Amino acid sequence: MKLLKTLLAAAILFQLVHPAQAQDKPRTISGKVLQQSDKEGIPFVNVFLLKPADSTMVKGIAASEKGTYQFEDVVAGSYLVMASMVGFTKTYTGPVKMEEKGIKLPDLVLAAEVQSLNEVKVVAQKPFVEQEVDRMIINVEGSPVSAGSTALEVLERSPGVTVDQQNDKLKLRGKSGVIVQIDGKQSYLSESELVALLRNTPSDNIEKIELITNPSAKYDAAGNSGIINIKFKKNKNYGTNGNFSIGAGMADRRKPRANAMFAINQREGKLSWNATLNGFQGKGFNDQFIQRVIPFEGNNTTFNSVSKNNWKATFYSYKLGVDYYLNSKTTLGAMFSGFSNRWESPLRESKSDIFDNDLVLKERFKTSIATNSGTRNYTANVNLKHQFNDKGKELSFDVDYVRYDRSDKNLMNTLYTAPDGSKPRPDELLRTNMPSIINIGVAKLDYTQPIGKGKFEAGLKSSYVKADNDMLMEIFADKWQVDLNRTNRFKYTENINAAYANFNGKFSEKTKYQVGLRAEHTHSIGNSVTLNKVTDRNYVNVFPSAFISQTLDSNNVLNLSYSYRLDRPNYQSLNPFEFYLDPYTFQRGNPNLRPQYTHSFQLVHVFKNFLNTTLAYSRITDVIAEQVPQIEAEKNFTYVTNTNLDNQNYFSLIISAPIPVTKWWNLQLNGSTTYNSFKTFYRNAFYDVSILSYNLYGNNTIKLPKEWSVEAGGWVDGPNIYGLVRSSTMGAFSLGVQKNLWDKKGSIKLNVQDPLAKNRFKGETHFEDINLNIYSRWPSRQVRLTFSYRFGNQNVKTRQRSTGSDDLQQRVGGGQN
Repeated sequence: MKLLKTLLAAAILFQLVHPAQAQDKPRTISGKVLQQSDKEGIPFVNVFLLKPADSTMVKGIAASEKGTYQFEDVVAGSYLVMASMVGFTKTYTGPVKMEEKGIKLPDLVLAAEVQSLNEVKVVAQKPFVEQEVDRMIINVEGSPVSAGSTALEVLERSPGVTVDQQNDKLKLRGKSGVIVQIDGKQSYLSESELVALLRNTPSDNIEKIELITNPSAKYDAAGNSGIINIKFKKNKNYGTNGNFSIGAGMADRRKPRANAMFAINQREGKLSWNATLNGFQGKGFNDQFIQRVIPFEGNNTTFNSVSKNNWKATFYSYKLGVDYYLNSKTTLGAMFSGFSNRWESPLRESKSDIFDNDLVLKERFKTSIATNSGTRNYTANVNLKHQFNDKGKELSFDVDYVRYDRSDKNLMNTLYTAPDGSKPRPDELLRTNMPSIINIGVAKLDYTQPIGKGKFEAGLKSSYVKADNDMLMEIFADKWQVDLNRTNRFKYTENINAAYANFNGKFSEKTKYQVGLRAEHTHSIGNSVTLNKVTDRNYVNVFPSAFISQTLDSNNVLNLSYSYRLDRPNYQSLNPFEFYLDPYTFQRGNPNLRPQYTHSFQLVHVFKNFLNTTLAYSRITDVIAEQVPQIEAEKNFTYVTNTNLDNQNYFSLIISAPIPVTKWWNLQLNGSTTYNSFKTFYRNAFYDVSILSYNLYGNNTIKLPKEWSVEAGGWVDGPNIYGLVRSSTMGAFSLGVQKNLWDKKGSIKLNVQDPLAKNRFKGETHFEDINLNIYSRWPSRQVRLTFSYRFGNQNVKTRQRSTGSDDLQQRVGGGQN
């Protein structure tokens, strides 16, 4: 009913304002292109309408057979008009101001090309990095640093962004969990598949990248790590284009991997569409070594465990989008997308030795687990966008339906032996089956209204989530029998209604500001059916944000910002089920998890659009700490779960600079240092820990003759803390060589990640009765060979978008395992 009311309100508002469009008078710019030698019209010459500020193209048409041209529905403002044809020099008009009804320009006269006119200069080059009041902009289009690169490589050069290509992770300001958007809309893929997609996306398709480290009230309150928004080039011409890539690689222990991507865009007349297909297949492994000491009644029990897991994964995703341009101001669109993910571990073996208080071996057990899990996703979206006038007044409306189907099956067999070879207890054979279904519905309405020198934005959003998880655990005793102590059904529903208002303006040409307010009402019910336990939460939050930007002089810009945000637990974290590594070690969900709240402050200084320095502070309350160790000493159980700690203080200092050492050598340096402080009362004791960490990243790109280039880069992460686990220093370096083919439409690249295989995880926890050491390794050393090719008219870009369900899908935890 709420969704229906929102739809009805949008339809009424649209009908009230739409008739005003009929009052607009047509604006046209027309003229004729002549040849200098005989003053005759040049047939079918290319004519372009440009912005004077940066010569970006607004429209492009072909003149008639007599050389006449006319641009229709031109937005009020100043323009350049350029005529271009092979064999002639380009010719421009001076800046012309669009009148209310339209204008006719003097004839453009083209001269036969004899030599290039180096003295004709129309615009200045955009800087690679620009700082706006609420975001940093990386101008990819036209940047020599980014030419011939991929979207992922451009992100690596962006200030404050860390790309962990080894584990396919993105970080912003040292924080993981970054929300990535495509043209203002979040992608549906898991983080690893998103990294793979960006790795295969040519930077030539990208106009700019926006780094929003302190999102305003316009954005969902969820997420404190920030937003990376990748904006593709707008529609410039009609026609078809696309790109595809294929890649193959080999990791440690002969684990092969392969991926492929194909994308196509087309626009003809009022209809445009785009389609994308992605595929990945690969094998890998995870080795884990765990030592833990469990005290109980004055004695210690020591576990030494070695777990080895070989896995294989298959992932396919697809997207189809269609837009119909009802007129120059109104667009109706639809989109359908989804993915299918299958993850299998035919044999995961865990061997453990149990020692008594005097470190005398008293028991051994071996656990073998076979796992088969898969996730299917379907997403449908219908959207409407209408521009009321040429000054930025517009309305957009989105409706989404999303469904996730997931299944997890496990077969666990444990064999017990005593030091003398006898059986201290019967062997155990368990199997689990947990299907889960998540349905999401969303309606979203956004309105923009220019006011004076500023812009007012407002919007509404309503979402409803319904999740159903049914865990069946059976134990074999002569026959399969249901284990009632570990079988459970968990249902979860959530309704969030939100409204926001945002205004940005100027105190002067050098001082800009933005203020906003967002309100969200959340009602969630978690029902553990078997345990007969219901967690009902109903709360309202208000989230303010404020930004101010001051241009000190031609070389220095200073930005100060504040925002208040929250992070809700993902749906699987609330599920109280248990997932086993062995009979004594497992992972458990926590239905009592509460949202965490963040006050975030940020000061940014930009020097000559080159050197970027960011100082940030966050105060997080009710911190959701992941994988926190817990002990049930009387049973010798050790498990990990997500839990709320009291608070966290987070300081960071980030310095970044792209350095063009020479015309053929570019160096990107990023450095950050962070200070983390946790305080909480945990397991009957006061827990207070702090750590100073750092991250260093450097990448060299050297251009060689004949379109060859080489790269060498590396990163180091200092010691850090995750919940209660303190990690050791990690790092790796990579080498790559690339050859551009066919006027840069094709490329082939060979890359070696962590050639010395030194990237490993070491962690430890020593607090109260928890004494835990962990060592993990995976196929960090990889060799990849990738071929990419772009075809068709690369100026064609369909309208890229996603939906209002982005923040909700972020909490599903779907995608590739």
